[in-house]
Amino acid sequence: MNTMLHVNGTTHQLSLDPRLTLLDTLRDVIGLTGTKKGCDQGACGACTVIIDDQRVLSCLTLAVACEGHDVVTIEGLAEDDELHPMQAAFLHCDAFQCGYCTPGQILSAICAIREVQDGVPSHVTPLGTKGVGELATTGMPAAIANAVYHATGTRVRSLPIAIEKVLGYEQGA
Repeated sequence: MNTMLHVNGTTHQLSLDPRLTLLDTLRDVIGLTGTKKGCDQGACGACTVIIDDQRVLSCLTLAVACEGHDVVTIEGLAEDDELHPMQAAFLHCDAFQCGYCTPGQILSAICAIREVQDGVPSHVTPLGTKGVGELATTGMPAAIANAVYHATGTRVRSLPIAIEKVLGYEQGA
């Protein structure tokens, strides 16, 4: 099936099997290997990408369904040689174990902040942030929360966070 995908600001004209997931298309067809295959069941979050400013599990998304939408992977966050503030914060705070899940966690953290800003319920609870990749299944919740703080200047429990801080366009910056 002929499909046009817009990924990280680049348009890709592809001929795809309509059953191919976005994850497999990104990794095996386009060659963007930053998006990781973890459980392949939508449970771990390692495959998280951003589609039209929403976090999406690419292992559960058909690639052909993404035609006409903007897809952002971890490779599309940095501008030139400048890391996205959330990428820099994860690096600064050593907010990863082996690093395999880190791309999904970074993209999910960015979107979780946007979701809270937009009033989407249940992403921040008295116990902390939910849905930041596989935050609940790793031993890194404190380091990840610290990275979010360094990227935004606000503690996770003090959300909502100004989206401008995460996206790097603070007023006067």
